[in-house]
Amino acid sequence: MPGVLPDWPAGTVAILATAGPGPHAIPVSTALRAGPRTILLALAAGRGSLARLRADPSVAVAIVAGGDVALTAYGKAEPLQEPMPEGVVAVRVAVERIQDHRRPAFVIEAGVRWRWTEAREQERDAQVRTALELIASATRHG
Repeated sequence: MPGVLPDWPAGTVAILATAGPGPHAIPVSTALRAGPRTILLALAAGRGSLARLRADPSVAVAIVAGGDVALTAYGKAEPLQEPMPEGVVAVRVAVERIQDHRRPAFVIEAGVRWRWTEAREQERDAQVRTALELIASATRHG
């Protein structure tokens, strides 16, 4: 993984760490590889993490997934003014550095995954992912 992000399965739980007066990390289900050094994710408009990254765009995104993916991507986050479902903000992370956590002594067989237990939330998550995919597609082809 020399300097580029690997692919990971949709729905992989990533940990977003934002800067501020103290460490702050949250799980996100929407982290999407949008390019070799770009991650897109979505946050609720009222999330404290969104306010924190607006004040200081330095972030780390940790991703551990099946297929032997184990990394932390460090970079700058930027809220986007792209169309998203109501109450959700797309965030682009421009990855500056990738720390590969893989080692010959172990293999990552599976990552943390979650599923929605309410149909309404599952549908909303699908809408958010579709919106992020559209942004990623425009980024790749625009």
